[in-house]
Amino acid sequence: MGIGDHPARRLERRWAPRYSFRANLEIEWGSAVLRGSTRDISSNGMFIEAVDPLWVGAGFTARLTLDRPVKLDCFVKRIEPGKGMGVSVAVSESESQKLFHELLSSLSTPGT
Repeated sequence: MGIGDHPARRLERRWAPRYSFRANLEIEWGSAVLRGSTRDISSNGMFIEAVDPLWVGAGFTARLTLDRPVKLDCFVKRIEPGKGMGVSVAVSESESQKLFHELLSSLSTPGT
């Protein structure tokens, strides 16, 4: 495998479409509440821009601060120093599942 093959291989790992999406969020990590914002989002992950990202493997709850807040269970998968962290997401609450699905649906529809 050549050096130029690495970015293509990395993209192949994503099976869910990723959408550019900006929203503020709160990171609930233990008793601390940190702030960040999303850069992009998909059905199974998102990138969070944060001044002080957590470390790979850290788990936390994120609350997207939308008209109707969406609560996501997150695990840090990668860090981009000085930029933020890529996380996997799961939705455990039924109301948040519905809102998250509606959000992704609206992002996937052209012209919305």
